[in-house]
Amino acid sequence: MKKRLTILGATGSIGQSTFDLIRRSPDRFEVVAVTAATNASALAEMARATGAKLAVVANPDHFDELRGYLAGTDCRAAAGPEALIEAATVDCDLVIGAIVGCAGLRPLMAAVEAGRTIALANKEALVTAGALMIDAASRAGAKILPVDSEHNAIFQCLSGSRTQDVSRIVLTASGGPFRTASAAQIDAATPAEAVAHPNWSMGAKISVDSATMMNKGLELIEAHYLFGLPSEQLDILVHPQSVIHSLVEFVDGSVLAQLGSPDMRIAISYALAWPERMPTPVQRLDLAAIARLDFEPPDAKRFPALRLAREALEAGGAAPIILNAANEVAVASFLGGAIRFGDIAALVEEALETSDLLAPTSIDDVLAIDAEIRSKVERSMKAAVH
Repeated sequence: MKKRLTILGATGSIGQSTFDLIRRSPDRFEVVAVTAATNASALAEMARATGAKLAVVANPDHFDELRGYLAGTDCRAAAGPEALIEAATVDCDLVIGAIVGCAGLRPLMAAVEAGRTIALANKEALVTAGALMIDAASRAGAKILPVDSEHNAIFQCLSGSRTQDVSRIVLTASGGPFRTASAAQIDAATPAEAVAHPNWSMGAKISVDSATMMNKGLELIEAHYLFGLPSEQLDILVHPQSVIHSLVEFVDGSVLAQLGSPDMRIAISYALAWPERMPTPVQRLDLAAIARLDFEPPDAKRFPALRLAREALEAGGAAPIILNAANEVAVASFLGGAIRFGDIAALVEEALETSDLLAPTSIDDVLAIDAEIRSKVERSMKAAVH
C-alpha cells in the first residue's frame, strides 16, 4: 500500500525537495494534505500535481485566491489556524513538519498529540518546546523522525542500537564562511559575506546562523531532546568538507558515521521511506576525488553562539526559547543592515542574562515567552541606537 503523507510547509525548500522525491516514486506515496503560509499559487500547483484532497493556506487573506486556483478539482481549500490543525491531524501515515519557525508549533503539537509519525524539519519545535513535545509524543505513541541532516545522520547511525550503549554523539559543522576569518573580519562581515555558505544552499537566516555557528548550537539542543542524552555527551566537531554529517561513539570505542553529498534529499528520503530506504537522484560520493577529510575543534572564542546555546541547554526552562527568539530578531536586524555581525551574539547573551522567565507548561506559554523576548530585544536595539 502507498504511504499517505501530509506536507506542512509544502512550498518551502524542504517541501519542494519532498515533492521532488515523491514524484519520482509515485507508486510509493500518496499526498493527502498540503499547507503553505501565503503562497496560494505554488500551494495549488502542488495540490494539483500530487492529487491532495486538502490544501490549507495559513493566512486567511489568501483563501479566495487558493480556492480560485483549485476550482474544478476535488481538492478542498481551507485557511487559518484551525485548518492548519486539521491538516496536521488528518488520517495519514507520515506528517512532514516543515513549517518555518514558531508558526509550526501548534500544528506540530496537534500532530504529536494525535499519535502521528512526524518527519521533523522544523528546528524551532524542539529547541523551544522540546520537553513538551517529547512528553506528548510519549503519551500519544507518536514517533519523531529527524530530517535535519545532522540528526538524521545520528538516527541512521543508531539504527539497531540501544541508547545506553552510546557514549557520545558528535555533530559536525562546516564552520561556515568565517571558519578561518580573524575576529576583526568577523565583526565587520556584511550580510552578503555571511550568507555565502561554502557547501550548502540555504535561506538567508539559516546561512547567517551557520556563519555565527548558532545553527550548531540549536542542533545541540535539538539532539538532547531527540536522543535523550545530556549536554556532556553531545559534542561538536568542525568538518569543512560537509561529507560526514554526524558521528556516534559507542561504549566499546566503535564510532559510526553517516557520509553523503550535502543534499537534503538524502535525509528527507530516509524519513519518507523509514524503516526502508528509497532511491534518490543525489550526486554520489567520490571519496577518491574528495581525497581528504579534515577535522578541527570549534573555536568558542570566535563563535560565542556555541557557548550561549550550550548554556541555554544546561539551564533548561525558558532559556532555549530566549536564545532562539533573541537570535531570530538579531539575525533579521543584521540582514536588514541595522546591526553588525558581531552584535548578534551580544544581543542574544544580553537577553539570556536579563530575562527571568518561568519554564513553559504549554505551547501558549512558549509562544508568549517568544513574543516577549522578541519585543524586549527590539526595544534594546532601539535604545542602543538612541
